[in-house]
Amino acid sequence: MSRSILKEAPPLTKSDCFSLFARFKSEFDFPLHFHEEYELNFIENAKGVKRVVGDSMEEIDDLELVLVGPNIPHAWFTHKCQSDKIFEVTIQFHRDLFPETLLKRTQLSSIRELFEQSIKGILFSKETIQRIAPRLKELEHKTGFDSVVELMIILNDLSIDPRARCLSGEKIYNADYIYMDSVRMEKLIEFMNANFNRPVRLAEAATLVNMAETAFSRFFKTKTGVTFVDFLNDIRLGHAARLLIDTKDSIAEIAAACGFINISNFNRTFKRQKGLTPKDFRHKHGNVGERLFF
Repeated sequence: MSRSILKEAPPLTKSDCFSLFARFKSEFDFPLHFHEEYELNFIENAKGVKRVVGDSMEEIDDLELVLVGPNIPHAWFTHKCQSDKIFEVTIQFHRDLFPETLLKRTQLSSIRELFEQSIKGILFSKETIQRIAPRLKELEHKTGFDSVVELMIILNDLSIDPRARCLSGEKIYNADYIYMDSVRMEKLIEFMNANFNRPVRLAEAATLVNMAETAFSRFFKTKTGVTFVDFLNDIRLGHAARLLIDTKDSIAEIAAACGFINISNFNRTFKRQKGLTPKDFRHKHGNVGERLFF
């Protein structure tokens, strides 16, 4: 997978069931990315925006509702859209919000099938979007147990949309295929996601999978196409990019929170990957909206 695809780390903690992010905006230019969580994205008044999901690339209409499964590359770009009053609701939830033992039950078979198909991305019909849209907008005003139940009901209603269609082709562009093809890689990625916010030595990662440093470096480069340090920095920068957009924390605070002990190194690494300094990136993307956690 190309390194131009960002591994995003959404600010959704293990103690949250889901996060909801709603805002008005005038453009889409967050880079092509993937993440571990499911994402339900509702977009209104954005005709002409280009949607990319896996190997699918389409211009969207004035209403859009897509479910993206874990680790499938996706993005929306302004493209031909002329609207300056785009409205977006993004809901992200953990892969284990519905445990496998629960999804195997007969009553949840349609939701199980929905999740299975989501690894290709699912576009819902306009009729379903029009019916579901008011509830998605209202969801940000619900809290606690009621919010979780409402999300489950919405997902169930989406699972029975007879006109929903998969977006990506039969070739699955899923990062699981690339990064999760061994127990060692699973351990390493879990370790990096848990420890990106502190200095991590190569020897520490090599020890985790019982390998010598030299052999480990070769193994990691073979599996991912990049070095361990570059991959770890990609994770850190994914967190940093989201914090620059979603918070008002200082750049120094964000650098420290994402494991960079030197702000000069953070600025240099960030600009090398994204073509912008953190300050310029925030200025371009940083329409801070409201993100809610449940």
